[in-house]
Amino acid sequence: MSESPVTLITGGGSGIGAATARRLLERGHRVTVTGRGEDRLRAFAESAGDPAELLTLVGDAADHAAVRSAVDVTLERFGRLDAVVANAGSATHDTLADGDPEGWREMVLTNVLGPALLIRAALPALRRTRGRIVLIGSVAGFVNTPGNIYGATKWAVTGLAENTRRMVTGEGVGVTLVAPGRVETPFWDGLGSLPDGSLLTADQIADSVVWAIGQPEGVDVNTVVIRPVGQPV
Repeated sequence: MSESPVTLITGGGSGIGAATARRLLERGHRVTVTGRGEDRLRAFAESAGDPAELLTLVGDAADHAAVRSAVDVTLERFGRLDAVVANAGSATHDTLADGDPEGWREMVLTNVLGPALLIRAALPALRRTRGRIVLIGSVAGFVNTPGNIYGATKWAVTGLAENTRRMVTGEGVGVTLVAPGRVETPFWDGLGSLPDGSLLTADQIADSVVWAIGQPEGVDVNTVVIRPVGQPV
């Protein structure tokens, strides 16, 4: 069984998750990518050259059984788990005044319950490897925006990262929150266009995720906030 590191990424069929998976594969890692869209996962795998080091699994990041299965299948396929990246997320792009509560339900489950489920499922394996948990948060989890439910979910992720760190640091497991500002990804599809102003690329965020994962044992980088130059808040 290969000793090369293994990372599981939720919501990895596009955007930051896919960019991170590519970066890790280039560095010799083995990677499991999950997502709800089978076609998107297949397209990603083909674009990456369908390497043996890549495993794609269809599943909902907010479904406990699906997340637990993804961890189990990864361990069965690759024999270990060194890092997880809770990347799956969604946004309704509305407010408390005009939003659709049904849309909020899915967003809250994906953005808040999803990372918690991944931590719960992966922790036993990460304890064995003294691995790392990376949570993809947002600048919106540090800056209040009027009526923004999405921002509230990312405030929850900010708290989840520190709560998790305090729980696992004594066991040698690292926890990193990566909180991007505006990024050019499918996140904005619901608005029909990209926002005005400077944007980061998914590859730029992926570089920071890979950097966090690659920290030596004993080093715990906890919070990385990344804005494009020109984004004031």
